[in-house]
Amino acid sequence: MDTRRLVQWLSAIISNAYFKGFASLSIYQGVGKRVCVPVLNCYSCPGALGSCPVGSMQSLLGGYKQQFSFYVAGLLTVVGAASGRLACGWLCPFGLVQELLARISRRKLHLPALAKKLKYLVLLLTIVLPVLWVNQAGLGSPYFCKFLCPAGTLEAGLPLGLGRPELRALLGSLFAWKAAVLFLILFLSIIYFRPFCRSLCPLGAYYALFNRVSWWRLEINPEDCIDCGCCSQVCPVEINVREDPNSPECIRCLRCRDNCPGRAISFGRRDEALLARME
Repeated sequence: MDTRRLVQWLSAIISNAYFKGFASLSIYQGVGKRVCVPVLNCYSCPGALGSCPVGSMQSLLGGYKQQFSFYVAGLLTVVGAASGRLACGWLCPFGLVQELLARISRRKLHLPALAKKLKYLVLLLTIVLPVLWVNQAGLGSPYFCKFLCPAGTLEAGLPLGLGRPELRALLGSLFAWKAAVLFLILFLSIIYFRPFCRSLCPLGAYYALFNRVSWWRLEINPEDCIDCGCCSQVCPVEINVREDPNSPECIRCLRCRDNCPGRAISFGRRDEALLARME
């Protein structure tokens, strides 16, 4: 097991370490839920120790006071400014699920360019819909969580909905829709690499905005590069690494760095790269 895969497993386990919840099919509601994790991890997952930033932001935006959470926005901004989409590639439990499914078939289809842009629309709607689409009482809903989020369905909807008889009796068309979305994404994960992360995830879209300006970033030393194209060949998200190493699509998996025969690619702080160039 390589280092990134180990970190992914540890992140998934630590984020969902309320093992009593899995046994009793109950939701942890302790002080840990006051803290957001930097990735998608459903609040209602029986094992979740923290809150999902997307659900938290939407709940506040759709409440009576329609509050914008500077805490959530600040957390995500710090994470993104520090390392771009590193959290996507190393910490996200649902990203790990998609990668495990990707191992079923080595042959992958190319994700259409338009699909990669769709996540920015999802990000915009995730923020504005709870404010604009309200009921007669003036309340909005966490619409991304309610209608789209496959991580929530996998982590909370299925275990709680199917495992608790009183909830199972209430399942209806909305649950059927969410289950269909989940299983479609799981199937697509076999033939596309991480399709949800690359086309529908609002967190992925937000972190992508920082990839080119983040403190920790990929750098290519032109003196060591032999222009073999190996970096782009091993890139799972289909980036031309030589031309755009810090593309918004990069999830910082570092396969390009690890497979570069000339050791021309590095991942580190911007100040380190500047000092190296000055020397």
